[in-house]
Amino acid sequence: VFPSLAQAQASVANEMYQELGQPSVFLFCPTEYCSSLCSPSPSQSGYLQTIGQELLPGISIIWTGPKVVSQELSAVLLEEVEGVLQRCPIIWDNLYANDYDCRRIFLGPYMGRAPGLMRRLHGLLLNPNCELQANFIPIHTLGTWFQSELGSCAHPDPAGMETVAALEDSQGPWEGSYSPQEALELALRDWVAEINQQALEPGR
Repeated sequence: VFPSLAQAQASVANEMYQELGQPSVFLFCPTEYCSSLCSPSPSQSGYLQTIGQELLPGISIIWTGPKVVSQELSAVLLEEVEGVLQRCPIIWDNLYANDYDCRRIFLGPYMGRAPGLMRRLHGLLLNPNCELQANFIPIHTLGTWFQSELGSCAHPDPAGMETVAALEDSQGPWEGSYSPQEALELALRDWVAEINQQALEPGR
């Protein structure tokens, strides 16, 4: 019936979206959902080009970044994805996901995401550790990053420059920049307070 997988997926997704009354949140995860799955690249992928052209504009598209688990996300890469999808993507962030190796737990701060990234996103979803309590630091530091991004959106850099050093360095060149180390320390203080509070509850 359909000449390609992309056209089949777009047709089914569009029909479902319209049948549901075009809801404000409708997410589509493409078969090629990160750069490493695209051939030869996101901007030259015939599959993604078709998805971007055929999928109704109200449907949001999920993207995980350069890889399934992306250590870094940059505005340059997201600009390429935005161009081929014809919309800003929703990042499905697998930075803390450990369902593929349950022997590991990720407790570091949210990092490796370029400052000013929110301007390139339609949203961000965090795929956490499978263990509930292990997600205090990931979610707490994500909140701190989000607050800093709100500040950068309110005061955008007129030159549109991206400071690569801010991905690894805790000191940014502008006021209110995100510091992974400071976010981690804040999360640890709040986590200790939470643990101490739980220890005082009856039956603990």
